[in-house]
Amino acid sequence: MNKPTLFLLFCAIGLGGCSSKSSSKADEYEKSAQGSGYGTGEYGPGSYGSGSQYQNVLGDVFFEFDSSLLSADAQETLSKNAAWLKQNPRTKVTIEGHCDAVGTSEYNMALGERRADAAGEYLKRLGVEASRMNTVSYGEERPFSTGTSEEDYAQNRRAHFVVK
Repeated sequence: MNKPTLFLLFCAIGLGGCSSKSSSKADEYEKSAQGSGYGTGEYGPGSYGSGSQYQNVLGDVFFEFDSSLLSADAQETLSKNAAWLKQNPRTKVTIEGHCDAVGTSEYNMALGERRADAAGEYLKRLGVEASRMNTVSYGEERPFSTGTSEEDYAQNRRAHFVVK
């Protein structure tokens, strides 16, 4: 083997040895969401993948810029979501927190988590059991709209509900 090839081989082995075995909630959910079509522009707010019997049953909750406060519209949507979840007691839901592309990735991951948590806490106050919900933040990593206008960004500032 020549020196450049040998060097690349050792780098690849070294990097593989540095990977972590622990997985976060986002990693676990990522594995379960693979192949769902999410993030391809095919699915957006209120959709749950092709063939899902629950497609469009739970509405997304939208947030103002740099905020995780629930507006009156968001509370109304969450009330409808809670009613549906109470009528379907065996159903579980993942609440995904999303952000626009403004700000750092780290900040947006934390903001997405606060958004998902705010939606989940409100559902708990409305009587949905915590054991039926989990949250994950995707920050700016899975935009519904890939444009750069304020209207596009507004569509990405949301909590999205994935029925299991």
